[in-house]
Amino acid sequence: MPARPFPSHRCTLPLRPLALAISLALGAGLAHAADAPDADGTMPTITVTGFHEDGYTTRKSASASKLDLSLRETPQSVSVVTRAQMDDFRLDNVNKLLAQTTGVTVEAVETDRTYYTARGYDITNFQYDGVGIPFIFGNVMGDIDTAIYDRVDVVRGANGLISSTGNPSATINFVRKRPVDGLAASAALTLGSWNNRRLDADVSTPLSSDGKVSARFVVAHQEGDSYLDRYSPSKDIVYAVVEAKLTNDSTFTAGHTYQKTKARGGMWGALPMYYSDGTQTNYPISASTSADWSRWNTETNSTFAELEHRFNPDWSVKSTLTYTKATSNSRLFYVYGSPDRATGDGLFSYPSKYNSSNEQTLADISAKGKFSLGGRQHDLTFGASWSESKLHDVSYYGQGIGTALPGGTAFDGSYPLPTFDASTDGSAYSDKRKNAFVAARFNLADNTKLLAGVNTARVDGTGESYGVAKSKSQSDTTPYVGLVYDINRHVSAYGSYAEIFNPQSETDANRQTLDAATGKSMELGLKGELFDARLNLSGAVFKIRQQNVAEAAGTTADFKTIYRGVDSESKGYELEASGELARGWQASAGYAQLRIEGNDGNDARTFIPRKQFHLSTTYLVPAVPKLKVGANLIWQDDIHLKVSDAVTLRQGAYAQLGLMASYDLTKNISLALNLNNVTDKKHVTSLYWDQSLYAAGRNGSATLSWKY
Repeated sequence: MPARPFPSHRCTLPLRPLALAISLALGAGLAHAADAPDADGTMPTITVTGFHEDGYTTRKSASASKLDLSLRETPQSVSVVTRAQMDDFRLDNVNKLLAQTTGVTVEAVETDRTYYTARGYDITNFQYDGVGIPFIFGNVMGDIDTAIYDRVDVVRGANGLISSTGNPSATINFVRKRPVDGLAASAALTLGSWNNRRLDADVSTPLSSDGKVSARFVVAHQEGDSYLDRYSPSKDIVYAVVEAKLTNDSTFTAGHTYQKTKARGGMWGALPMYYSDGTQTNYPISASTSADWSRWNTETNSTFAELEHRFNPDWSVKSTLTYTKATSNSRLFYVYGSPDRATGDGLFSYPSKYNSSNEQTLADISAKGKFSLGGRQHDLTFGASWSESKLHDVSYYGQGIGTALPGGTAFDGSYPLPTFDASTDGSAYSDKRKNAFVAARFNLADNTKLLAGVNTARVDGTGESYGVAKSKSQSDTTPYVGLVYDINRHVSAYGSYAEIFNPQSETDANRQTLDAATGKSMELGLKGELFDARLNLSGAVFKIRQQNVAEAAGTTADFKTIYRGVDSESKGYELEASGELARGWQASAGYAQLRIEGNDGNDARTFIPRKQFHLSTTYLVPAVPKLKVGANLIWQDDIHLKVSDAVTLRQGAYAQLGLMASYDLTKNISLALNLNNVTDKKHVTSLYWDQSLYAAGRNGSATLSWKY
C-alpha cells in the first residue's frame, strides 16, 4: 500500500508582527499563594499511575541537549504535557495529546494513519527517553497509547544536537515511566460513549529486600465501537521495566513494551471531499467508505536495555540499546473518484490486502559532565549513535479494481470480499544512520550561558519501494548555538540557531536521487519562571528555511511518481504558559501563528492552520476540597486545499470545548467525568489530502479510579 503523495499547497494570509507581545504578561499579577499546596490539600490524580507531581509543567528537561536544564535555561521552545494533564483530560493516545500542544497539528488522514506538523513542516522524529530514529513512513500507523509515559516533551524547531536528521519542525520525546521508591499501585475503569470500555493498571514494587532491584508494570485494555459506521477499534498495552542498582554508581534498566491494535472497519483513504461539479461534499459525521470485511491490525514489540554509570558527582555515561519490530496486516477498501451530486455515481472500488514488517535497531551512548575553564565551571556532553531500519511490505491487489459504486453503495459497506490475487507489489529496503555530537554549555558570566555544538551524521539506504529505487548515501555536519541571558531572577532572553538535514530517496524526472533536504531554524524569545518554578512562561519568534524538499511533480508513463526539490520559508511566533497559576489552579495554554511561503513567494501548505490556540485548565474548589473542575479548548482558524483550478476544499475556523470534573469518594477512590466536543461542532479532521473524514461529535466518559 504505497504512501499517497500530496501536492504543494499555497494560500494568502498575512502574519501579524509580534509587536512586543512576548512580554508574556510577566507582570500580569497572577494571584499565587506563597507556599506550595500540602499533601492534604492536593487532589490525587484520577486514573492509572498516581506516582507523580500533580502539575502541568516540569522543572528540568534534557530533550533539547541531553543536559538537565530548566525550561528557562533551554535556548529553544519546549512544551511539556505531564501525566497530570493526560489523566485529567483522558489524553490516552498520541493524537489527543499532541492536539493539546502549542503549534502542533494532528493530520488524521485516515482512521489508523496520522501525520503531524509543527511550524509548517511534517514531524518525522519520535524519541523515547531521549533516543530515537526518524519515521520510516513519515507518519504513524495505528493508535499509540500513552499509558506508559510520565510526560511528553515537544522541542520545536530544528533539534540539531539530538535529532541529526529530519525536518526543522519538532522532536517528540516520550519519557517512559520508571520504578519509584516503595510500593505504589493504581487502577482505573473507564466507560464512554459508543460502548467504549477501558481498563488501566499500574504497579511499582521492590523486587529485593534492600530495594536495589525494583520493577514497574503497566497494562491497559480498550475496546468499543465508534461514531463511524462499522469502525470498532481495540488495543492492548503491556509494559514492564526492571531497574537494578548494580553498585552505588551503576544502574541497569531493561524494559519491554507490547501494543496490539485491532481495527475492524478501518478506512484506507477517507471520504471524497468534492462532487464532480467541483462543489464540496457534506456527509453525516458517521459516514465511512470501509467495507464490512475491512480490518487494519498493527502490533509493536519494543525492548530496551540501559546502563548508566556515575564516575563522580560531575560525570556520568549512559548507553542504550533498543530493538523494535512493528508489523501490520490489513484488508482494506479504498474508494476513489468524484460523485455526482444528484445520483451519487462516479465512485469506484480499489480493494487491497497489505502486510508490513518494520524492524529497527538502535545503539546510543552519551556522556555528560562538568569542566573548569577561565575560573568558571562549564557543562560538556558528547555521544554517538547507530541505527538500522529494515522494511518489508507487500500489497496484494484485489479483483474488481475500478468497479463502479453507484448511488450510496460506496458508504454502506456492502462491497463483497474479493480474492486478492489480481497483482502484487511491495517494498524491501534498509536505512542505516550513524551520527556523533559534542556540545558545551559555557558559563560566560553569572547571567549569561552559551550552548554550542555540532552533530555529524551519515545515512545510507538500499533497496526499492514499489519499483522505485530507495538508494541513498548522504552525510552532513550541522551546527547548533544558543545564548541565554538572565534579565533578572525570573526572566531570561534567548536566541538560538540550528541546522538539520533530511536525507531523501525520491527520484526526479531523470531517475536521479534528490540530494538531501537541508534546513535551518532561527529563534528569539523570552522565558519566565515564576512561583518557585511552578509556572513557566515563554514567547518566541522564529524563522525557518527549508531547501530541496521532495514534492510530487507528476508521474511517468508507468505511473511512478516524479519528484522535484522545492524551497520554502516559515516564520511566526508562539506564546505559552504552563504550570500553577494560583493555589490549586493548573493550566497549560499556548497560541501559535505562522506563515509559510513557497518558491514563488505565495503561501504554501495551506492545509496547516495559520493560527492556533489551546487551553487546558483545572481548579481545586476551595469550598469543596475533594472536587476538581476543569475545561480544555482547542481553536484553529480556517484552512483550505487547492486541488485544481476548479476545486478548492475549505474548512472554516472552529473550536472544540471539553469539560471535566473529579471527586474523591474516599482517600483512595475517585470518580471523574469528561465531556468532549461539548458544542457538537462538525468539522473535518484534516485537509492534508483531498479526502478526509469528520471528527467525533459530542461524547463523554466516566472513570472510577483507585490508588494505593
